[in-house]
Amino acid sequence: MSAYRTINPATGEMLEEHPVVDDAAVEDILARSAEAFSTFRRLPLEERTSVLRRAAALHRERIDELAEILTVEMGKPITQARGEVTLVASIYEYYADNAARFLAEENLDIVGGGEARVRTEPIGPLLGVMPWNYPYYQVARFAAPNLALGNTIILKHARNCPRSALAIETLLRDAGLPRAAYINAFVDSRQVATIVSDDRVRGVSLTGSEKAGAAVGEIAGRHMKKYVLELGGSDPFIVLDDADIDAAVAAAVTGRYANGGQACTASKRFIVVEPVYEEFTRKFIAAVSAIAAGDPMDPTTFLGPLSSAAAGDELDEIVRDAVDRGATLHSAPGARRSGAFYPPSVLTEVTSDMRAFEEELFGPTAVVYRVPSPQAAVQLANASPYGLSSSVFTRNAEQAATIARQLEAGMVWINSTSKSAPDLPFGGVKRSGVGRELGRFGIDEFANKKLVRILEPLG
Repeated sequence: MSAYRTINPATGEMLEEHPVVDDAAVEDILARSAEAFSTFRRLPLEERTSVLRRAAALHRERIDELAEILTVEMGKPITQARGEVTLVASIYEYYADNAARFLAEENLDIVGGGEARVRTEPIGPLLGVMPWNYPYYQVARFAAPNLALGNTIILKHARNCPRSALAIETLLRDAGLPRAAYINAFVDSRQVATIVSDDRVRGVSLTGSEKAGAAVGEIAGRHMKKYVLELGGSDPFIVLDDADIDAAVAAAVTGRYANGGQACTASKRFIVVEPVYEEFTRKFIAAVSAIAAGDPMDPTTFLGPLSSAAAGDELDEIVRDAVDRGATLHSAPGARRSGAFYPPSVLTEVTSDMRAFEEELFGPTAVVYRVPSPQAAVQLANASPYGLSSSVFTRNAEQAATIARQLEAGMVWINSTSKSAPDLPFGGVKRSGVGRELGRFGIDEFANKKLVRILEPLG
């Protein structure tokens, strides 16, 4: 696909198209971002945070318009789309409220005379490469802290959500952000490499696939650029024998099938100990079977289409591979509907020779495993190249703490699935990425922690 296109996944209708910019435009973007940084970084912090506060307000004021864009562009059910817009508003507001505290000079307790302070300062223009599954949220968790800090941003969004990309740029300008402090860039992968390599760009943040992250990280490393990579996940959902099974099932349905299962932090591998395996699996399959895909514009719809028909085909290949190798498919797919609808389903009896054992299933299909003990559950949970988020369902606080320590993951949730919040750090280990976003950690990733050492008293 050589252009950026809005294609309604529910109908297959192409609604608009934007060409990739030429190389002269890329040079102009780089020059404008660098020039803007020289002045934007010197704006009083109160002026930068006032823009973020206004951006939060505009998200709330425009919630209907913004949510509809998500639904039309990538199929997110309208109620969930409104939830994303609300979350984004809270992220901008969080950094508006807390940036002064995060960026305050820190006096160090040092050995020897004099003083030592650490200043937190911006480093320069940044490139953000963002995905389609949460078009506003993914941008906000990168943009909000860095705009508060004083970095400028060049944003390359996914090719299938140009309408979302333009809506973000328009909203930030309407909030009072200087025009070149945030620049939307309809560029291709070759031009991304050019931007990352350019000396004027000081860092890059990518949320997306492992393949894309490896490519961008390699270029950034070669050019000595800081990078943050938020990549895939195959998040385990562990159910122990003392868990509230009904609560676990309800959480499992939401954690796996919200947003069509198209989330890196979606629960994907359900690891259930033997004593409660039959009960959990029976109730889970029944609940999944009751999910009916519907019109994403209907406020009562929980499951809409995937982002594209191609996304459904990719998921189906993994499911078919598992079935062909002996796995059992529950809630059988039946006929694929027009557009990108994929029926919710559950796989059991998945083994290590199947693609579903190791690959990320990005859609409404869950894998349920039976294990003999909590320790076996941890071992299976860690037998993945990914380490993003995880969930543990148990009534035993001591056991929960023990398992949380043992899990190879960036985030562990006890009796809950992963939920994003502005004040909670987000990120993973292993092939799930490098770095953290949100909370106070998010504002430090692309910052110069400058030491100021004073050996003799001043004044």
